[in-house]
Amino acid sequence: MRVIDAAAELRALSREWRREGRRVALVPTMGALHEGHLSLVRIAQTEGARVIVTIYVNPTQFSPSEDLAAYPRTLDRDCALLNDLGVDAVFAPKRDMYLPDHTTWVTVDGLTTGLCGASRPTHFRGVTTIVAKLLHIAEPDIAVFGQKDYQQARVIERMMRDMDFPVVIRVGPIVREADGLAMSSRNRFLSPEDRAAARVLSRTLFACSDRARAGASLAELCAFLDASLADRARGELDYAVIAHPATLGEIRDLSEGALIALAMRFGSARLIDNILIEPQK
Repeated sequence: MRVIDAAAELRALSREWRREGRRVALVPTMGALHEGHLSLVRIAQTEGARVIVTIYVNPTQFSPSEDLAAYPRTLDRDCALLNDLGVDAVFAPKRDMYLPDHTTWVTVDGLTTGLCGASRPTHFRGVTTIVAKLLHIAEPDIAVFGQKDYQQARVIERMMRDMDFPVVIRVGPIVREADGLAMSSRNRFLSPEDRAAARVLSRTLFACSDRARAGASLAELCAFLDASLADRARGELDYAVIAHPATLGEIRDLSEGALIALAMRFGSARLIDNILIEPQK
């Protein structure tokens, strides 16, 4: 496995592989890898492609009040995990990916205004800008993201479409702990009490899904969601939304399915989770 810290070297390697007739798959991460990240690598490997994993804690998707400085950085451990998995290359830039006088941003309107975008208004501008830069550098055929960041995946998908990136996006399913908590690099910040309390996220989502399969209406799901989260013992709720799975906007019923998405803060850790509801006929 090659560990690369210069954009020009990564671009040259990707082009070399493509000249050899190989496809290239990109898995962007911020490091502190867990099984959720590794599952995305395995998806990339099923494409018969050379796999590049990027590890870069992107400062532009953090607001001044968020946990950029505290975000875990475990590059040596991450590289060891990826090497064991048979990854072809890791891109871990030593220098900032932004020039000191950087003024160019990639923005996606509409999809970024609700859910996480409501409380983190500059977050997705940072995400789409860094992903666009990584796509430009690595020139992959495929890029793999996770469903836990459902809104992010939809935003990146729209950016790729609107900007004519010749890249196929794959979205891997959420990987969960044994008790249902969605795997996240921020889980390590949870106290034992908050770790136990955070299970309210997945419990609520699974219960909503069960009710939807049993024929509950949108109004009944909304009422159940509100009641379930009102009874929590810990955690500060950011949002609890039932939205259209494609537009992320409001829905009138469940005929086209739904996304149920939650965000909640436990101590210093802001956790997100979601589940997709199948269309009701």
